Amino acid sequence: PGGFSSFINLRIYMDYNATTPPEPEVIQAISEALQDAWGNPSSNYIADVTFVPVSKVTARVEVEDIIAAVRPNTCLISVMLANNETGVIMPLQEICQRIKSLNKQRERLRILLHTDAAQALGKIRVDVSDLGVDYLTIVGHKFYAPRIGALYVNGPGTKTPLYPMLFGGGQERNFRPGTENTPMIAGLGKAAELVTSNLSDYESHMQRIKLYLEERLQAVFAGRIRFNSHFLGSDILPNTCNVSILGPRLQGWRVLSNCRRLLASVGAACHSDSGNRPSHILLSCGVPSEVAANAMRLSVGRETTEADVDAVVEDLRETVQLLEEMN
Repeated sequence: PGGFSSFINLRIYMDYNATTPPEPEVIQAISEALQDAWGNPSSNYIADVTFVPVSKVTARVEVEDIIAAVRPNTCLISVMLANNETGVIMPLQEICQRIKSLNKQRERLRILLHTDAAQALGKIRVDVSDLGVDYLTIVGHKFYAPRIGALYVNGPGTKTPLYPMLFGGGQERNFRPGTENTPMIAGLGKAAELVTSNLSDYESHMQRIKLYLEERLQAVFAGRIRFNSHFLGSDILPNTCNVSILGPRLQGWRVLSNCRRLLASVGAACHSDSGNRPSHILLSCGVPSEVAANAMRLSVGRETTEADVDAVVEDLRETVQLLEEMN
């Protein structure tokens, strides 16, 4: 156990888009809730779905493409706020404004708007009032909280429709039966409080470290590197660097599996069943197949340092050299 712990401590984690460690304050909030608040606190549907592709220039879903896809029976539009592989931020506020204008012109049920803000929260400002959404979902393990999610609804059951999928107890105002997981809820709340208080510091630190990472990668692998998170006219998350080192034996999975210190992934953990195939997200963004096959998603966190970056880039340099010598 001691040796294993020492080995793990030598590794450098750069997969913060997959999951983040809970902050000490979050762990304390969970522990206190387990000790002090241990008591009980309290159908199938068929839909016709239209998928709107992203632009191969900007890697964003474009506003006009969303509007063009609206049909007479459209009742809900769902757009992720930021992509978890490229880090590209979607023009959600503009989409919401256009749809609300469209709603005023339509003599029918209004179109509701949902966003998945899991990758954005804790990295950029997320304000439901500014965005204009009806629904917003988050999950704790993306911003240093436990693995528990939350759904924001603008006026649940009154201004905005909300119906239970399960039936039983009357918890959560009859919207979701089942005993609430108080410690995890407390941890999620504490993590959100930390984001509210410290977002500016978190964002500027991650942006600075990511830029340093990209500079070092460019310096070491000059002429044979492609950043798959840089798209014309698009803003990206401050912590996300999707990069390919070009070469016939330098597929992302192969490079990462031979690194001694770097812990990262080739893409989204929720698509890990895709094996070693190139990311369909990168392909849909116009990234060539041979480049997408070599992609690695490096996502820095609140505690990542320039020394970590130096060690990771050296690890990648040594790994690439090893793989090319084997070839």
